[in-house]
Amino acid sequence: MHLPKLILKNAFRHKLRTSLTILGVTIVILAFGLLRTVVSAWYAGVEASSAARLITRNAISLVFSLPISYKDKIRQINGVKSVSYGNWFGGIYIDEKNFFANFAVEPKSYLELYPEYVISPDQKAAFLRDRKAAIAGQKLATKYGWEIGDTITLKGTIFPGNWEFVLRGIYHGKEKSTDETQFFFHWEYLNETLKKTASLRADQTGFYLIGITNPNLAEDVAIAIDKTFKNSLAETLTETEKAFQLSFVSMSEAIVVAIQFVSFVVIIIIMAVMANTMAMTARERIGEYAIFKTLGFGGGHIAALIFGESLLIALIGCIVGILLTFPAAKIFGNTMGTFFPVFNVAIKTIFLDAAASLLVGSVAAIIPTWRAITIRIADGLRRIG
Repeated sequence: MHLPKLILKNAFRHKLRTSLTILGVTIVILAFGLLRTVVSAWYAGVEASSAARLITRNAISLVFSLPISYKDKIRQINGVKSVSYGNWFGGIYIDEKNFFANFAVEPKSYLELYPEYVISPDQKAAFLRDRKAAIAGQKLATKYGWEIGDTITLKGTIFPGNWEFVLRGIYHGKEKSTDETQFFFHWEYLNETLKKTASLRADQTGFYLIGITNPNLAEDVAIAIDKTFKNSLAETLTETEKAFQLSFVSMSEAIVVAIQFVSFVVIIIIMAVMANTMAMTARERIGEYAIFKTLGFGGGHIAALIFGESLLIALIGCIVGILLTFPAAKIFGNTMGTFFPVFNVAIKTIFLDAAASLLVGSVAAIIPTWRAITIRIADGLRRIG
């Protein structure tokens, strides 16, 4: 009946020690949550991928292009619902540090294949009408203060020159996982310019985006597409959008593994700190536990006191750490939005934080509890005073 009250009083008997331990747990939970969020952000593109979309690229490398004439042959393959295409443009806005993804795409079919990019009908119509038009994600427009009608100039790297676009639309994501930091413009505008300046590079596209009638047909359609262009001058590699995104993540797999490793190391470190705190606490109160035994209290009661105190300290640190994770993630996301377009604290991360704090609190109490339960009453009373 009085056990919770006794646990609370014991936990804050040494206020400085408890406060520092809670602070340590808070910092670790905050660090753990942010690191896990970074890992989630790394896989955001994979998680947002659709099972009903395929991507076809040059079999040698994404660097090499494909003839635009392939689109008609792809459309004729059984199971293909729609086909779009585009090029990675790689333009720079003002300065190289202002990096963001920018693509030249076939606008109508591309937007149809990405219903998660929500744009008003008026803005969409204006974008489709004007070949020099462009659309940008809400986060990107907010970052640079762009408004509808602004002229945006990108300095080409893959396609040299200064390219001017008129912002006709700003899209926002249908889901929280939708990337709102991308920039799209008309592939035809790029192609027409290349016909005048670099004719050998005209009528080429970097990738085909393919919508299929049934996700279960993905493998069969991919095989059929690649078979169609086998032994051609530009053979293809077709894979699901998820597999395509994973291929990019795999390039930096060592970094992801390192981040995951560090996230668990910080938990082990605070576990050692917490165990030391509980060991000191239990050692100071060993005489009190001996008195409990003389009064008839069993090992279960003593274990409840020690475990309860340890879990309470861990829980307070966990709650504070979780509450701080959200503003910290928002600041980090705004700062690193170019590299992590989607940086949201997932529910899974919160559960991992809670599980980590419970693990820390439980493990830290095991040895002190065992010592308190197994010590003889005479030995415990000898330590009083």
